[in-house]
Amino acid sequence: MLAPFLVSFLILFVVVMAAITMASKFFDAKRKKQVSSMLKTATGDPQPEVSVSNLLMEPAEEQRSFMERFLEGLDIAQKLQAQMQQAGLDWSPLKFLVMTLVFFVIGVVLGLRFQFIGFGYTSLALGAGIGLLPYFYVRRSRTRRLAKLEEQFPEALEFLARSMRAGHAFTISLEMLGEELPEPLGQEFRTLFNEQNLGAALEVALKNLTNRVPLLDMRFFSSSVLLQKQTGGNLAEILTQLANVIRERFRLKGQVKAASAHGRLTATILMCMPIVTMGALLIVSPGYLQGMAKDPDGQYIIAAAIVAQILGNYFIKRIINIKV
Repeated sequence: MLAPFLVSFLILFVVVMAAITMASKFFDAKRKKQVSSMLKTATGDPQPEVSVSNLLMEPAEEQRSFMERFLEGLDIAQKLQAQMQQAGLDWSPLKFLVMTLVFFVIGVVLGLRFQFIGFGYTSLALGAGIGLLPYFYVRRSRTRRLAKLEEQFPEALEFLARSMRAGHAFTISLEMLGEELPEPLGQEFRTLFNEQNLGAALEVALKNLTNRVPLLDMRFFSSSVLLQKQTGGNLAEILTQLANVIRERFRLKGQVKAASAHGRLTATILMCMPIVTMGALLIVSPGYLQGMAKDPDGQYIIAAAIVAQILGNYFIKRIINIKV
């Protein structure tokens, strides 16, 4: 009797969340239309659409729904928004929440549909696992983007140093760097230049840059620029030395990665063996696991095995992840 109740509750919950989101979008769109109409009347602008974004390209208050404004007030939503921004994803906390709920419901429904895993905590665990896919995607995208940014950074520093040696000012060098450098680092320096060009102090613009790109090298760069601004000195030479240090660390990191390749391969094999074994048993002898999956004690054992697998993966990665 628990399964139909749980499915009904999940469906009702998703429907209510969707209704609240659509209603908030409707009323906020109506308000935005009224504001745009008043602005058009006041300015005599014949264009039907009026942008209400601020100068730093942040969404204006009227452009966000009630649910988005509510979530933005939560500390966890702010941290999640920062991670999505660092991952280069144009997602809002509301969109992330809806995607997580949808994937969770899909996982629970799949757990109820395929009876070989039984019902109970196993279906909820499957729903939770699939529901975490958006979070894992954000984390993976963030890691890959930060790695790409770190790889491009020495080239950017050398570009700035050469430009300043050629006689260009620091701000002009930033503009040239943002135009010449490929993504994703080019976009970050374009944002840095635009913020400063629109009136933001250099300290504030650099702080925003380090928040968007939380790399140690970026903090070194910001500190070097601010220190040179306060005390003077040859900034081009400082940036060149910093680029050389970063390249040397990359070389050392490559050596460490080659030395730990055996451990990473072992970890991959150990993590895949239980999954491959269970899949083979389900194909060759489905009844072998059905008894355990349908028995309450067996479900606890399966759940404990999944938890042990996750913990094992975590500790192995911590062991082979050597920071340089």
